[in-house]
Amino acid sequence: MELSDYRAKIDELDDQIVRCFQERMKCSEEIGNIKREKHQPTFVPQREREILARVSKAVPPELAGYVRVLYATLMDVSRARQIETSHEAGDLSQSILHARENTPALFPTLATVAVQGEEGAYAQIAAEHFFDVPEITWVKNFEGVATAVEKGLCRYGILPVENSNYGTVGPVYSLMLEHKFFIARSLKMHIAHHLLAPQGTRLEDIREVYSHPQALGQCEKFFREHPKVKAVPVENTATAAAMVAMSSRNDIAAIASQNCAKLYNLTSLSQDIQTSANNYTRFICISKDLEIYPGASRISLVLSLPHRPGSLYAVIAKFAALGLNLLKLESRPAPGSDFEFRFYFDLAAQDCSPHILTLLDNLNAELEPFHFLGWYSEI
Repeated sequence: MELSDYRAKIDELDDQIVRCFQERMKCSEEIGNIKREKHQPTFVPQREREILARVSKAVPPELAGYVRVLYATLMDVSRARQIETSHEAGDLSQSILHARENTPALFPTLATVAVQGEEGAYAQIAAEHFFDVPEITWVKNFEGVATAVEKGLCRYGILPVENSNYGTVGPVYSLMLEHKFFIARSLKMHIAHHLLAPQGTRLEDIREVYSHPQALGQCEKFFREHPKVKAVPVENTATAAAMVAMSSRNDIAAIASQNCAKLYNLTSLSQDIQTSANNYTRFICISKDLEIYPGASRISLVLSLPHRPGSLYAVIAKFAALGLNLLKLESRPAPGSDFEFRFYFDLAAQDCSPHILTLLDNLNAELEPFHFLGWYSEI
């Protein structure tokens, strides 16, 4: 047989598969109707395991893995169709629709905002990008920001989530699981670090540099070029500047913003000391209640997946089937467990279509834990 003959055979088989697929989906819809009438769950793990075991035995051993991937995907599609045809919005999609209907048309210009650190912190600069007049409440650490929002002490909070060169701010991602809050908006802000010291200090005299661990990491090149200088982590860049300003030592400096030089009467020994000129940090503005403003185009999720081959692929395939562009995917160890991971997704989604809401309801029903973090825009 020639190549064209095999392709013709493939076309014939594909036609048969499509017809069988349609029949299977019709049966799946009827099963979904019966489940709803009897108030039974859509997802029945035991039944799906039985199907996977049966089809694995029906093929040669070398094809067993392939057929399991095929049928796992097929059952995912069937489940999604059952939920979609039920015309019953789940708790999550109802919350999303309620938030879209009740969130004001315009993001507020004035609000109480929890910010970590003190005057001159990068998070303060971010807050002033989010709001024209932020009424700032200073807290000691990132958890203080989450707590202030969760308890209603501040309407919003500002948190850094990732840097373009130094990666994710790990403690903030942990807070997403430990506290209940939503992302109302995000900001990508350019970060220019300055080496600040008391007036009259010389660069060659510096032996210790204070700053937040993220800022220190973003300036690795500076420390490589000055091997005698020790990096000393503190809780915030502005706190570092204040410590240097109050010290009587002439051999210490801080890595902080240019604003801190003016605030704490320090001089800039060196400007733009970050390793890369293309240095950006993403900040999120969090709220206690779900707020979805017009123009929202980014969805953030945290979820856990079954520890089996293909489980991550199955989720990504669902996003791809709806044409959702994956903006970010990161895995982090689950707190208190061995070799279990949480997956963080950012998706581009401008249209609040029934298909997307159905998918979110489906994931919310099937995965534990599953956290919908927000539907928001980035400025």
